Amino acid sequence: MTDNELMAVAIDLAKEAAADGEVPVGAVVARNGEVVATGRNRRERDKNALAHAEIEAINAACKALGGWRLWECELFVTLEPCPMCAGAIINSRIRRVVFGAYDPKAGSCGTLNNLFDFPYNHSPALVGGFMEDECANLLKSFFAQLRQSKREK
Repeated sequence: MTDNELMAVAIDLAKEAAADGEVPVGAVVARNGEVVATGRNRRERDKNALAHAEIEAINAACKALGGWRLWECELFVTLEPCPMCAGAIINSRIRRVVFGAYDPKAGSCGTLNNLFDFPYNHSPALVGGFMEDECANLLKSFFAQLRQSKREK
């Protein structure tokens, strides 16, 4: 699969999250262009601050591949990873991260800071703003609908 196709899978996962009332973020771990694992936000459903799309996808990829080192893998995610997720990316040795929308509130791959620039034992290649408009529009629509429903109550 191409980068566009892999991000399209992440976008579909983000749409699933939105349909369940979750912030629309989807993530895909791929190896050699093939999907290894997927994840989407489930913080509201699981009542768990750790239930981010990236964490879910990384966890599933480790299980699918039988190890914690994902050095042959890439992560495609619709929103710039937060500090927790950037840390998980570093620790899992993912070789490349491709994200869609920038996150002005928690973005840790270039917006507020870039954890990959620090001298940790691993630093993935990074592509930000990939299919940004489509990813950002999902978030804008979700939060606009959320604000509207709160006004109607």
